[in-house]
Amino acid sequence: MATAPGVRDTPPPDKAPDLPADYKPWPALLAMVVGFFMILVDNTIVSVATPAIMQDLRTDYNAVIWVTSAYLLAYAVPLLVTGRLGDRFGPKNVYLAGLVVFTLASLWCGLTDSIEMLILARVVQGFGAAMITPQTMAVITRTFPPAKRGGAMALWGATAGVATLVGPILGGVLVDSLGWEWIFIVNVPIGVIGFVLAWRLVPVLPTHTHSFDWLGVALSGIGVFLVVFGIQEGEKYDWGQIEGLISVPLLIVVGVVVFAAFVFWQSRIKAEPLVPLGLFRDRNFSLGNGGIALVSLGITSMSLPFFFYAQGVRGWSPTESALLMAPMAVVLMILSPFVGKLVDRTHPRNITVVGFGTAAVAMFWLSQLIEPTTPVWQLCLPMALFGVSNACLWAPLSATATRNLPMASAGSGAGVYNTTRQVGAVLGSAAIAALIQGRLTANGIEGSSQDLQAAGDTMPSFIQGPFSQAMSQTLYLPVGAFLIGLVLVLFLAKPSHAGHGRAPEAKTDSVPTP
Repeated sequence: MATAPGVRDTPPPDKAPDLPADYKPWPALLAMVVGFFMILVDNTIVSVATPAIMQDLRTDYNAVIWVTSAYLLAYAVPLLVTGRLGDRFGPKNVYLAGLVVFTLASLWCGLTDSIEMLILARVVQGFGAAMITPQTMAVITRTFPPAKRGGAMALWGATAGVATLVGPILGGVLVDSLGWEWIFIVNVPIGVIGFVLAWRLVPVLPTHTHSFDWLGVALSGIGVFLVVFGIQEGEKYDWGQIEGLISVPLLIVVGVVVFAAFVFWQSRIKAEPLVPLGLFRDRNFSLGNGGIALVSLGITSMSLPFFFYAQGVRGWSPTESALLMAPMAVVLMILSPFVGKLVDRTHPRNITVVGFGTAAVAMFWLSQLIEPTTPVWQLCLPMALFGVSNACLWAPLSATATRNLPMASAGSGAGVYNTTRQVGAVLGSAAIAALIQGRLTANGIEGSSQDLQAAGDTMPSFIQGPFSQAMSQTLYLPVGAFLIGLVLVLFLAKPSHAGHGRAPEAKTDSVPTP
């Protein structure tokens, strides 16, 4: 089979060849998990603080949603490059630089007093996060043998899952006790601790010379931005004209065309491509990327309507509403070690089918409970089931997708995987913002920023029913995402490493490994 650009033909060693024979990779991974956990918490922690930020900065919903979306965009777009930077300059160096940028930007977020400066600070914070994330997966790929990566990826996946679920809980406590600014300021001491640990424990790995496809960077960034902006701002402009010839449908179509041009350019570029398309010849890498995008889309799109319901309709404080996420986090933390052991020994389809299936059931179940008088204990049940889903998705998908990543392409492969995950989150954030406004209007509530801002306090009783119904209907978006994911993972292939009792062999859908 022909070798794709940027992919070599020799089999990967079990770990980087210049590591000491007695090297233990777990301390390094645990050190990097500190920073990884911190940046992922920032993916979701703002959701619970949205009403407080709107009130304190005297802004509206359309502006405040960019506090999340700007971070997600700035996080997603550079990942393809920052993964490659880790290959070129070493994952340790890029990780430490990213941690410094992220920590300083977090302090900036906490000290700002305007929505415009907060959004700008979040952009810088997102770029720092983009420098950190691919390095964690690259270190796993380059220091753990393929047959033992399941446990390492289980920790990585559990960290991602727990951070996604714990973010709102931590945010609620900080908003209620200290103010919304502290959801950012708390990152400063954590960032310092993470820097010291990584400096001492993460090894210096061999680097690989890479060229950088700047045209590819521009095409991918512009394409993603236009699609996300069009989806998120569509309801605001009634899905029509924005100004002059510029319209919402035009932005979305142009974004899709630009992104298609990016994919075409990657297949034609003579030098090293930004995305080695040969990686997608491995069926599990392709399906794993699609699966994690849908997981991120589903989780991101369920949190915002749920918190507007909890704080607006039920009148619960940020802490009280966020604590409804606790059953998810508890179940996830309990199950993750057991799932991690299964990842290296059983077919990934068996675990991920359970994950996507229970996720779809949990979200549909929750949508039927979003009413003004639902008892709290009933809301906790689908949340607990959603914890089962997350335990069966994060680690299995990441381990399966990266099992055959080439050593020299570990950074770029991790960058592709994390970019896909973040693009899913960005699209989820944009789509749910548009869907919330659309369903409010359809249920007889003017979907203006003032009405949404009213969700920060208990709303009048005559609005609670229609508002709850609108939030319930928006949860069909994550249900649909999880059902599509269920179909995708049915086609996962059985891994070929020794832990599955099968010797590696060439497959027509496999990537030629380096």
